[in-house]
Amino acid sequence: MQMLSDLYTSWAGSPPDKITPILHASASHRRYFRLEGKGGTAIGTQYDNAAENAAFLYLSRHFKEKGLPVPKILLESNDHLTYLQEDLGTISLYDQLVAANFTLTSALHSDYRLVVELLAALQIKGHEGLDYRRCLSKEGFGKQEMTWDLSYFKYYFLKLLDIPFDEYALERDFEALSNWLDTARPHFFMHRDFQSRNILLPGGQPHFIDFQGGRKGPLQYDLVSLLWQAKANLPQEVRNVLFEHYLDVISQYLPIDRTAFAFQYYGFALLRGLQVLGAYGLRGLVEKKSHFLESIPFALQNIQWLLEHVEFPAPFTELKKALGLAIQKPLPLKPGTNVAQGHPLTILVQSFSYIKGGIPVDESGHGGGFVFDCRGIENPGRLEQYRMLTGRSPKVIEFLQRESNMDPWLEHVFSTVSETVENYLARNLAELSISFGCTGGQHRSVYAADRMAFFLEKKYGVKVVLRHTQEANWPTPQ
Repeated sequence: MQMLSDLYTSWAGSPPDKITPILHASASHRRYFRLEGKGGTAIGTQYDNAAENAAFLYLSRHFKEKGLPVPKILLESNDHLTYLQEDLGTISLYDQLVAANFTLTSALHSDYRLVVELLAALQIKGHEGLDYRRCLSKEGFGKQEMTWDLSYFKYYFLKLLDIPFDEYALERDFEALSNWLDTARPHFFMHRDFQSRNILLPGGQPHFIDFQGGRKGPLQYDLVSLLWQAKANLPQEVRNVLFEHYLDVISQYLPIDRTAFAFQYYGFALLRGLQVLGAYGLRGLVEKKSHFLESIPFALQNIQWLLEHVEFPAPFTELKKALGLAIQKPLPLKPGTNVAQGHPLTILVQSFSYIKGGIPVDESGHGGGFVFDCRGIENPGRLEQYRMLTGRSPKVIEFLQRESNMDPWLEHVFSTVSETVENYLARNLAELSISFGCTGGQHRSVYAADRMAFFLEKKYGVKVVLRHTQEANWPTPQ
């Protein structure tokens, strides 16, 4: 924090008035902050991987010189562990999808068309003069990296879900798939994670972020990452239209064999689908970050369409068999799927105020269960615009999700509570309580208790009793 403050002071000429954590629902361990002061706003990043940061900083400056839509680097520390960049706001293309309830409005369709056009520019113009030796992956995207992605899928998805397969036969299918896709040409700049969360829309104009893993690679991969993003769930007819539009745009830069390009495009859709299933398995099933689990059914839906509609150059018999079992297998994602009907466990989830009554008295006789203190989270109640609202207000929810560390903190809480819940289920115990406290029992603890109740009902299907002890004292309007 001090390094960020010093960087801001050097850039703006005066210290920041406020430094606020920014939540990013991603697999990365980078930490983002918004710094505000008399000199304006900036986004500060702290990450203890100097090599990755150096690659991002180099690529950012290179793309900016090419006139490509990326944030401007304002200042960096000498050790590359901390840097400031231009503040492009918080609204991403994915946020716009969520706001439209994942209905592709005409405005969103226009956004996607523009993003596809800018992607082609990033790939081709960004490639010109780029020193790939300064990228994190200097070898480019080829068979070796495809093999790693496929192993990710095998170990963190198939094996975690106990889906049976013949190890040797599956490896032969992996070999055939990676050999085929390794022939894809031409190679230009590849973002590696080109999906809607990494596309910000300041003033409605797309800008690209999180390209620190960029390297040389086949053109199809980034287009697949965008159009086949699992949670975005774009209709197939929309994908087809945007795919043809991309080919029209890329053809203005270089000659393209549209038939050959399309053939391997679907192969990369399969590869990317397998890679993200591995990522969702690791982040969701192992690390218990629940929002990753929500994408698994959409990723399987994409793969099912590919298996039903695409003729691949090899039969991929064992891979298709394993995927068929995965598609049919009930996943532990819906309420009640992990718990036998009629289990006696009831979980009391409540919020409370430390200064208005304190920790609730245990009425069960079992000692009170978990008590979590939310007072280490940024308090919206200190700000005038939130004072008369509660943790159920959309404005407060947005503040806690975007301007505090609440959700990452809750992921740790969910993981801790899950171990006890599963132990109680195995022992056939009947009562557990989980309490969240904050200063007034109105904002942070209310949001946390609501999230915990939803998490428990969704993951375990148990009976949950939700109680906000200060609800009678909440101000109106809410």
